[in-house]
Amino acid sequence: MTTQNELFEKSKDLVPGGVHSPVRSFKGLHTTPRFIKKAHGAFIEDVDGKDYIDFCMSFGPLVLGHKDSDVEKSLVDALSRGWSYGTCEPYSLDLASFLLSKIDFVDQIRFVNSGTEAVMTALRLARGATKKDKIIKFNGCYHGHTDSMLIKAGSGLAGTSEASSAGVPEGISKDTLILELGNTEEVIQCFKDHPGEIAAIIIEPLPANNGLLIQEKSFLEFLRKITKDNDALLIFDEVISGFRVAFGGMAELTGITPDIVTYGKIIGGGLPVGAIAAKKEIMDNLAPVGSVYQAGTLSANPLAMVGGLETLKKMTPKAYEEINANTTKIINVFNKWLKEYNDGEFSHYSLTSHSSLFWIVAAEGVNCMDKIPADITEKFNPLFETLLDKGIYLSPNAYEVGFVSLAHNDEVIGELEKRLWN
Repeated sequence: MTTQNELFEKSKDLVPGGVHSPVRSFKGLHTTPRFIKKAHGAFIEDVDGKDYIDFCMSFGPLVLGHKDSDVEKSLVDALSRGWSYGTCEPYSLDLASFLLSKIDFVDQIRFVNSGTEAVMTALRLARGATKKDKIIKFNGCYHGHTDSMLIKAGSGLAGTSEASSAGVPEGISKDTLILELGNTEEVIQCFKDHPGEIAAIIIEPLPANNGLLIQEKSFLEFLRKITKDNDALLIFDEVISGFRVAFGGMAELTGITPDIVTYGKIIGGGLPVGAIAAKKEIMDNLAPVGSVYQAGTLSANPLAMVGGLETLKKMTPKAYEEINANTTKIINVFNKWLKEYNDGEFSHYSLTSHSSLFWIVAAEGVNCMDKIPADITEKFNPLFETLLDKGIYLSPNAYEVGFVSLAHNDEVIGELEKRLWN
């Protein structure tokens, strides 16, 4: 069988950098990316036959774990009927009806193919609805790789020599106004500097793609008020937090109602998906009803629709209690091991967490980019490699968070303890 080292060498000839998304590249690590051949529950297995307890979970969508049997059955049934129609179909209506019956601050939803596409559409919708051009974005929030959001972006670009991307024209970037998380004075001044020009503020209400930068509820409440006062819209990017911290995401937990919300990841059960939702008067600006254009050949793909519905049906209040409780146990295990391993080699680390998300970082009280240690990557890489050797898989990037699923049960937590102290 071909080894993963051989596969990576082959991949580098065929694919830029050998990967289809930068964060998978293991850049700066003394090992090559793991090529995964199969997964089940809380575990992934590479082509060399080694298994790992997975805390990446496809970067968040797999809230039930890998290969959940009910989701698998729904996908197999859907596959037997056909996997792409390019027409209207009933499966997206089933998912839309289920979601709208439980999320009371939106009237309509449109499915797209990714979180990036959802954000791209939300920004265009906000501009079309308000007839304004400028968008306020916060340093440390990641909203996908659409041009206007790749300004001091996070995720795959975090920690590199440039905080944005080549290829983004100045004419696009000038309409994106970058402010610091938690700084209300900057927001107030920005509205003063650009009177009548700001279409919307976009924010991850739980920033979780450039570290886990938990914000005060009062800051989100302030954003809600200042947007209303200035006839601007508030966009919550809940691609990560939606259906993970609660069924209604951070909007539900905080009681703060955005004008537009974007979803992704969990909403498709692990298949490619994204969504935009809002009140009808805003959604009516989208074509074919309104003049804001959006289209997609694979939008509302029938497999993603049934996979998402089967996943979300399982996210009951009891499920959220269980996944959060297991996350607390996992954090306690990691914290104990970090203090004890190799005479305290990693004792300077601690875990920041929210619901079923956690972030291992060598600092405390980090809630904005300025507080992230400059040497975060250098400190993270030895920890990542140590855990990888022990059969524990985190995202291979210091800025990424860890995800817990319902499959990370007491049996898996016991196995985690065994592997850590082995």
